[in-house]
Amino acid sequence: MIQAFRSRQFIGFMITGGIAALANFGSRVIYNQWMDFSSAIILAYMTGMVTAFVLAKIFVFRESTRKLHQSVLFFVLVNMVAVLQTWMISMLLFNAVLPWMGIEQYAREIAHGTGVLVPVFTSYLGHKHLSFKA
Repeated sequence: MIQAFRSRQFIGFMITGGIAALANFGSRVIYNQWMDFSSAIILAYMTGMVTAFVLAKIFVFRESTRKLHQSVLFFVLVNMVAVLQTWMISMLLFNAVLPWMGIEQYAREIAHGTGVLVPVFTSYLGHKHLSFKA
């Protein structure tokens, strides 16, 4: 298991995932101009998910033998778990933990940034073994 996280593939996943996370985070800031924080997190996650799929397919999991529609289906399923993790962590931090700690400045950014980071490892394993199975 540890070897999976020491691979060149995982490093590529982290880089492309980082780009997708920036798309997620940046789009949430934009979406938050027109909608509430909770809805903006979900829409931003979808933006990041499309970015992540394209980058992972092209640069990380090139040896995948799955048909495109199968990869998309599993990618969405893995990300449904990840978006739930992201949303739950973000909302818990924003509504309970950060106010309890007295943190008000950049609370949305701290909560959402932390929420985006949480599913990195579970998502990698899910995409490696399900979405882009070789």
